Amino acid sequence: MPSIYYTWLPYIYLYGVGGLFFLSGLIIVKKAGGYNPLNKRHRYWWKVTIFGFFYFMVLHALIILAALYL
Repeated sequence: MPSIYYTWLPYIYLYGVGGLFFLSGLIIVKKAGGYNPLNKRHRYWWKVTIFGFFYFMVLHALIILAALYL
């Protein structure tokens, strides 16, 4: 079985550092006034964006698990 340095460390780096950039991008959009929580379409796309990040994070983890154990 491959060590954690070849399997999970890149995953943690990708979604840890990438998550910081993602979060900072969301904060910048919110502070710049690009997101209005009163607008229904803005709320929808805000949720889609956050869901998409976690969706791909979970999907990537499942693919890593499948590669390791199947």
